[in-house]
Amino acid sequence: MSNRASFADWLRLLRPAQWSKNGIVLAAFFFARWDPGQRVHVLGTAPLVMVLLGAVDFCLLASSVYILNDVVDRRADALHPEKRGRPVAAGRIAPSAAVVAAGLLAAVSLAGAWLLAPRFGALALGYFVLQVVYSGLLKRVAILDVFVIAMGFVLRAIAGAAVIDVRISPWLLLCTFLLALFLALCKRRHEKQLLGAEEAGHRRALADYTLVLLDQMIAVVAAATVMAYALYTLSAETAARFGTHGLGFTIPFVLFGIFRYLELVYAGNRGGRPEQILLTDRVLIVTILLYGLATLGVFLVARHGFL
Repeated sequence: MSNRASFADWLRLLRPAQWSKNGIVLAAFFFARWDPGQRVHVLGTAPLVMVLLGAVDFCLLASSVYILNDVVDRRADALHPEKRGRPVAAGRIAPSAAVVAAGLLAAVSLAGAWLLAPRFGALALGYFVLQVVYSGLLKRVAILDVFVIAMGFVLRAIAGAAVIDVRISPWLLLCTFLLALFLALCKRRHEKQLLGAEEAGHRRALADYTLVLLDQMIAVVAAATVMAYALYTLSAETAARFGTHGLGFTIPFVLFGIFRYLELVYAGNRGGRPEQILLTDRVLIVTILLYGLATLGVFLVARHGFL
């Protein structure tokens, strides 16, 4: 089967569209640039190179997990209306060849992570182990499955701080966890609607969810995400750390982004591929850009003593 695989098949196997998730590795570097107590750790080009290499390393590591997941789920994916075209599920790449590719990627990325920084390497290994256990077991357990997905993002954020030896706010980690949990629940809701009676054959945990339960959890987590971010930006600790109360001005962008995503999930029947939505929906792209510009503007103004 593998002799029918094209370069495009091998590239698709890596799921490069999902590499955008590893942008969270850069978060600690960005905030450290504006934290007087941490700025010394990110001066010059070396820290930037380190954190960029860390993000690339996590892209390769995540791809190794995606490949293993495709091998484990190849029969279920073959029955899925959107996933049946994946190279392993479609039979264009042999499972044995995919496993070899995953092993090579994992070995290279884990070795590279350790060379970048031992703490970063340990966190990368922890992420890899968690994802392998998830693919083989935990994704079958409702609620726990989405919590594990969210923890994967938290580990990425912590790793981004570890590779350049800076601290990261617990509030930022909480916001990361809640936002990832929100996206994962929306994805489960989309799968629940899409698969209907065939849901248990594709993902066992889906049978233990109901649309009402998912809707309630999405509402709770969406509200908690906005509230946690608001408390983070308005807290005295954050104001003292960055020398400004102005981050509160970014709250409307976060709230609008959550509302827009909910609109896409409920009115647009989307949500199955969060990374695709974040890269293709113009409203969300503009919102994220405006959020970034607003945050940068707050920091620049604060540095000159206006906020």
